[in-house]
Amino acid sequence: MKDVKAYAAQDKDAALQEIQIKRRDLLDNDVAIDIMYCGVCHSDIHAKLNDWGNAKYPIVPGHEIIGKVTAVGSSVSNHKVGDLVGVGCMVDSCTDCSACNEDMEMWCENGSTSTYNSKDKHLGGHTLGGYSKHIVVRDHFVLKIPTQLDTKAVAPLLCAGITTYSPLKHWNVKKGDKVGVVGLGGLGHMGIKFAAAMGAETVMITTSEEKAQDAKRLGANQVIISKDLDQMKEHNNSFDFILNTIPVGHDVNPYLALLKRDRTMCLVGAIEPLENIHGANLILRRKNLAGSLIGGIKETQEMLDFCGDHNITSDVEMIDIQDINTAFDRVQSNDVKYRFVIDMESL
Repeated sequence: MKDVKAYAAQDKDAALQEIQIKRRDLLDNDVAIDIMYCGVCHSDIHAKLNDWGNAKYPIVPGHEIIGKVTAVGSSVSNHKVGDLVGVGCMVDSCTDCSACNEDMEMWCENGSTSTYNSKDKHLGGHTLGGYSKHIVVRDHFVLKIPTQLDTKAVAPLLCAGITTYSPLKHWNVKKGDKVGVVGLGGLGHMGIKFAAAMGAETVMITTSEEKAQDAKRLGANQVIISKDLDQMKEHNNSFDFILNTIPVGHDVNPYLALLKRDRTMCLVGAIEPLENIHGANLILRRKNLAGSLIGGIKETQEMLDFCGDHNITSDVEMIDIQDINTAFDRVQSNDVKYRFVIDMESL
């Protein structure tokens, strides 16, 4: 086993600080990676604070990992030393259930292994994430990073990117579709970029007039201020798809009214109870309210290749690891455009 520096919280009230962790010795199908950059996801904060009631301490967050391969196991043929690679939200699954066989490892029927805070089937205890210098991952879960992109700005694609790309692909967003993106944050800004690159008429739907200019810079053709009831009414029954990235419970009824008959609004942010949903908004025009998580490994690689072809990265602010606790506070205050990325050279 190898001793590695990392940043961890010992309990929900503790600050993240430097500790030593252990990484396993290389197995035949493993890839060893020196971590260069790690994105900061709002999920990292929820997990650290035990907002979901399943936190395992000490917790080392981080599931938006970019690094260089330093060693590969004897059975690994798809990665080699020196490759630029990524690791997202998963590091293992059974690979043999119906979900895994359909390239949807995130819904592994035997339970996928998250990059942190999951049972560690090799070392015991729980998995420890990317706020660290080094990680060892099963080769199937290691992704190839397009080298033409700004490497540090690729990191958030491993979570925010695939979270927004997957539903747009699943619901077949295409050129000429009218697509709404609700909420302009870490997820929403990626949703705009992807929808625009797919050729859709992309509409930012936000409560904030101040965000209109930035939304258009990111690729939105139009902005609707959702507090303006007249604006919203003008667009009723006109959208082919709506990607709702609001991260907290909210009233979805005004957004459902925007959909055409037989069309879908997909939630990717609010994993908590919603306010009362008016059945008529679904029944009268056979509309759909759905949800989506991340994507499988095959689709995540497809997303990264799409980003390479269309020069898509996240808008990032770089920080040193020593600034991570301040960054957590700023994320909770919506004071970032649009994702923090840690330069792991600082550890």
